[in-house]
Amino acid sequence: MSGLFSLQFIAGPQHIDVMGHVNNAVWVQWVQDMATAHWDAVARPEDARDFVWLVVRHEIDYRGNIAEGDSVTGETWIPGDAQGAKSTRRVDFRNADGKIIVSALTTWAMLHRESGRLARVRPEIIAPFRVDADG
Repeated sequence: MSGLFSLQFIAGPQHIDVMGHVNNAVWVQWVQDMATAHWDAVARPEDARDFVWLVVRHEIDYRGNIAEGDSVTGETWIPGDAQGAKSTRRVDFRNADGKIIVSALTTWAMLHRESGRLARVRPEIIAPFRVDADG
């Protein structure tokens, strides 16, 4: 399975900070948007019904930025196995030239929607989102 998911974002005036480029808080929101859209697009219906994900850690490297009207393509995937209730997600944003300008490694915890308690991420839940190191 591919596991790679992508979305395009266009920087609007509401995304721009005093430096004239996309604010760091917007990149965090776009990471969240990528994770949510990936889950909504790929999760099995029973998993989407029973579970929710909450971020527990963001680690973001900023190597560039974009200005108002520019676009980026975000790509996200799960690079490995889950650890108990936690899973790691990668998100890379590429500019129009294909260069990665923002890269995030985020950790998420899966909870039972109804109880709010942590839920162990079983292999069949995470499999559709995985991209192995060799592909």
